[in-house]
Amino acid sequence: KIFYEDTIANKVKVLGPDVNASQYRFEPVDRETIRYGLGAVKGTGEQAVNEILRAREAGGPYKDLFDFCQRCDKRMVNRRTIEALIRAGAFDSIDSDRHKLLASVGIAMEFAEQAERNAMQSSLFDIGDVADEHAPEYVNVRPWDEKTRLMEEKTALGFFFSGHPYNTCKKEMSRFIRRPLCRLEPAKEMTAIAGIVVGIRTQMTRRGKMLFVQIDDGTAMVEVSVFNELFEAERSKIVTDEVLVVEGKVSYDDFSGGNRVVADKLMTLGEARARFSKFLMLKMNGNSDAHKLKSLLTPFAPGPAAVRIRYRNSEAECEMILGEAVRVRLDDALLEALNGWLQPENVEVVYP
Repeated sequence: KIFYEDTIANKVKVLGPDVNASQYRFEPVDRETIRYGLGAVKGTGEQAVNEILRAREAGGPYKDLFDFCQRCDKRMVNRRTIEALIRAGAFDSIDSDRHKLLASVGIAMEFAEQAERNAMQSSLFDIGDVADEHAPEYVNVRPWDEKTRLMEEKTALGFFFSGHPYNTCKKEMSRFIRRPLCRLEPAKEMTAIAGIVVGIRTQMTRRGKMLFVQIDDGTAMVEVSVFNELFEAERSKIVTDEVLVVEGKVSYDDFSGGNRVVADKLMTLGEARARFSKFLMLKMNGNSDAHKLKSLLTPFAPGPAAVRIRYRNSEAECEMILGEAVRVRLDDALLEALNGWLQPENVEVVYP
């Protein structure tokens, strides 16, 4: 991690790990570029990486996951290692569908073992050359969203490498978060800020336990002070790798020479949506399945956000405001379910 931060500070480009290009250690590609080392991927190890490099040198670049599993000695390159490399993006140059590769590791290893048994049997009976094995199909699974992709990547590398999870909600957050963390300034009034929780530490004070929460929006990292009373009331909202919205007082700290943020209110992303939005608009466009709509909304009711329905068919269009009983919490899970049913363009959180 220290090495990675140093390269960022010095504006050195770091290329991701690659089973067809990386060595065991980080190595320079040119004066401004470094290639990530396979040995730095969690769950690999020197013995496994040396075997990957040996097989690559002997047979050339790997063609796909099945080819990789066939050519590497499975006693040294086990399932855990392969899955870690997929999560880290080390197979992206071959196939960037990490979700598909991860789901297919099991059948790829079984295929490699069967091919090895067939070859040994043929050799035993001196049949001659073994016919080429036809690789099985990849497992068909639902693609990862960007957040899942980055979380899996962090599992393998220890940090987000190819992107930042805050970017998945950055456009929406800009409707009520006026400044990115890199442009935060002291102010007399309360300021709303947001970011991904990346660190938490505690300290005992005369007023009890104080929490220091580090949040990161991809532009900067800011530490937020949370006093004991607020922490005890809102502790469930502080979750590592999740979005946290903070309303608080920003002041200049003479001791550190930077800004100090003291939280007054903490909100999840769903609570912030409801706090700052006008309503949830659903465009039905001829879909009249009221039972399906109720089944999707009910788990998130009651909540603070109003729901409006815009219904249109071949003859007319109207807009309905649902009653207080079906006001909902605007959690990600609700929006994902509605997007899957009505399509994303027909689901909109409307802001002033």
